[in-house]
Formats: sequence, C-alpha cells, structure tokens
Amino acid sequence: MNIHSCRFKCSECGKCFHSNNHLTIHRRIHSGEKPFECSVCEKRFARAGGLTVHFRIHSEQKPYKCEVCQKAFVTSSSLNSHMRIHTKEKPYHCSLCNKSFSHSSTLELHKRHIHSNRRPYHCPFCGKLFKTTGNLMQHVRVHAATKEFSCRHCSESFRWRETLKSHRLKSHNEGTWFTCHICQKKFSNESHLKEHIQRHEGVKPYVCDGCSKCFCTATDLKRHQLVHSNFKGFCCGLFCKDFKRPETVKRHFRRCSDVNGVNDCL
Repeated sequence: MNIHSCRFKCSECGKCFHSNNHLTIHRRIHSGEKPFECSVCEKRFARAGGLTVHFRIHSEQKPYKCEVCQKAFVTSSSLNSHMRIHTKEKPYHCSLCNKSFSHSSTLELHKRHIHSNRRPYHCPFCGKLFKTTGNLMQHVRVHAATKEFSCRHCSESFRWRETLKSHRLKSHNEGTWFTCHICQKKFSNESHLKEHIQRHEGVKPYVCDGCSKCFCTATDLKRHQLVHSNFKGFCCGLFCKDFKRPETVKRHFRRCSDVNGVNDCL
C-alpha cells in the first residue's frame, strides 16, 4: 500500500515516495548536496551506493562477469545491458514508430532526435536551434574561420571531413565513386546515391501526417512539415523572438544590434 500511496511528496517536482528516507535522498537532486566523498579522487556522490560503485574504479574490482565472452563489469546493470549484445534483445519500444532499442537511453535519444521538435541549444552567431550540443558544435564550424581538415595533396583546407573526402575524390582521384546505374551520375557519398536512385524509382516512403503527401527522404519531409506547424527553428540571441527562416532572424539581429532594437526586443 505504501507503493500506491503518496505519503511523501517532493515539493520541487511533485514526485512521490513511500518513505521519508527516499524523499530525503531524492531532494539532493534539487539541492545539489553530495555528502559522500571518495577518499582517493575526492569525487562526491549523493548516495552511499554511488560511492561504493565508484570506488571499484580505483580498486579495479569488477565482480560481474559475462558468461559468454568473459568480459567483466563494475555493476550488475552494466552486465545486464552488455548481455543484450549476445541475446539481441531490444526491450525498449518506441510508442510512436514501434522501433525497438537495447537500452532506455538510446530510446530517449531516438525520441528526442526523431519525434521531438524541442531544440534547446542555439547558435550564438545566427540563432539556429539544435536538439543536441553535438549538432550545435558541428554547425558552429560554419561560422568559424578555421578549417581543420587539410588535403595532403595540395594546400586546400576544409571545415568538414566529408568535404575533404569529396575534394580528394574529385581533384586527386583518391577514393571510390558511386555511380547511378540509371543515368550514370556520380556521387562521392553512398547515401546520396541511394537518395538519388529513390527519386528515379519514385520511391517515397516518408508520408506527411498533415496532408498525406509523400517524400523520398526524411529531410524533404521535415522541410515540408514546417508548412503545417508553427515551429520556429531560429531564435534571437536575446531569447526574445523565434523565427522560421534564417534570413528573417538575420534581419532581426541587425535591428537588435543598435540600442533601439534591443529596447524593442526587451
């Protein structure tokens, strides 16, 4: 009955617990309190169990061993997760597309990247919004002056590894072309060839929920879906306004650069 009752409720997030001790431990998430300290590296933990598991890193203790490949793990949960490599088990199912995953964290990433429009990370240069910090960091290279990928055959440099690969193929004949068997058009990337062939064959597996219109690629579908939604993928650096298109936010940035524009935004 303690499980079903809500006797101890967190005032911060409303989550319920069946004992006051569990509530006290939970509150440390909100307060940031970490009373348990590792004597070796001084890393702190909110729970005694977390410190116990962490200390195995220093003692190199791995008590949980896979019976199939003999790989050892610090925790039983890590071993259980590893075993799915051998069993091919995928117990986590997406309720939106029925795709299955071996780990709950992978399912959460899938939902955020594929089914959610939430984009909490914004580019400080152009205001474009992104779902992950990785996507944002990759995008920021567009604005950076540095080009870290250099060609070993000439003095050309590029911001993107794929652009360098394409350059080597086109300019120095290094690599492999992917050729369309229908029109003989060549591509430096196999995925681009597959999309191209889909257009030849009229294969359009991506269907819009709003109007049932079909598209060859997921990118084409996402671009089209903006017509049906009010989603705005670009924001002002002051977080005052959102925009659908990059050219609109750039005009807004120019207004924000003077005092009057900033006052108007605020």
